[in-house]
Amino acid sequence: MPDINDQTRTELEAAAFRTLVAHLRERTDVQNIDLMNLSGFCRNCLSKWYVAAAEEKGVEVGYEDAREIVYGMPYGEWKDKHQSVASPDKLAKLAVSHPDGH
Repeated sequence: MPDINDQTRTELEAAAFRTLVAHLRERTDVQNIDLMNLSGFCRNCLSKWYVAAAEEKGVEVGYEDAREIVYGMPYGEWKDKHQSVASPDKLAKLAVSHPDGH
């Protein structure tokens, strides 16, 4: 691994996060349940991680605000525009791999 100072590492990680978020905003065809079933995380998880990171820094960011950062719009609006009904098969797979829903 290259010798990278902490500030540069943080900047690279932030750039990678922004790229991931931009990619997920563009790929509205990829549903959260698909992300959960394949990778174990989804847009809502990223939002929760964002809130937790803010809390660690003493910054208050609400969950809905973090969702808007990740989704690029209020969650309800994204859901109305892009979320499809999950198939029983996908729901069953999620129930087995993530009994708590996340």
